[in-house]
Amino acid sequence: MSAEPGPGRHVLILGGTTEARRLAAALTGARGVGEAAHPDAHPARDTAPRAVRPAPPGATRVTTSLAGRVAAPVLPPGETRIGGFGGPAGLAAWILAHRVTHLVDATHPFAERMSFNAAEAAALSGVPLLALRRPGWTPEPGDEWTFADSLAGAAGLLPALGSRAFLTTGRMGLHTFAHLTDTWFLVRSVDPPAAPTPPRLEVLLARGPFTLDDERDLLARHRIDVLVTKDSGGSATAPKLTAARETGIPVLVVRRPPVPEGVAEARSMAAALRWLDCAEPA
Repeated sequence: MSAEPGPGRHVLILGGTTEARRLAAALTGARGVGEAAHPDAHPARDTAPRAVRPAPPGATRVTTSLAGRVAAPVLPPGETRIGGFGGPAGLAAWILAHRVTHLVDATHPFAERMSFNAAEAAALSGVPLLALRRPGWTPEPGDEWTFADSLAGAAGLLPALGSRAFLTTGRMGLHTFAHLTDTWFLVRSVDPPAAPTPPRLEVLLARGPFTLDDERDLLARHRIDVLVTKDSGGSATAPKLTAARETGIPVLVVRRPPVPEGVAEARSMAAALRWLDCAEPA
């Protein structure tokens, strides 16, 4: 694979989160990042040739990589690559071929495998790596939280906490709860989940963000008596926690995995931009 010419700084963002889209917008100077695709976004998979408008001299080139697990993802500003890299070695090869100078892991806080692949690829390619993570949640007065270290741990604790669960841990992990035949589950997802799933399951196909009134209505309408969630952090998913607190139902929280050892971490957009200005490029 031949190397591409590029500007002085080429930032590869491993994305799929609000933080990733906001960082791409900040670096490209885009406005109004939301549900619509930015005109410069390229949804085509990287395996096919495509024309990319080069960044002006001295500007930052931004490429966001999406895993491709969502059928209709929200596209960020800048260039977009959809699909896997083939592990750490494949990611490192892509970084070198496309002259990436800075790598930002802005994936979901629970995308543990991708984060470790990013750390290994950064070591192989010699590019500086930042993990951009939204702050986690902390319980407030009136919260009744139980913590688990994994989805399997949450599945083991759940039957003692309730029988009608609002499961908000993502469709990819539903198989972990498939053996709980006595628990009724409500799952909300952008795309339909694949088997195996719990036998007593209702699926709501919807894309957030959701308001506090939405969450209050959902808990009451489905007679939810326990909420199961990952510590994803951020304000976009906090209304469900507020609704649970108001209703007095327990919340089962799966702790997030740690950032790989030795990787710089930022908990805000300002901190990420400062790191990009100071980190030594490859």
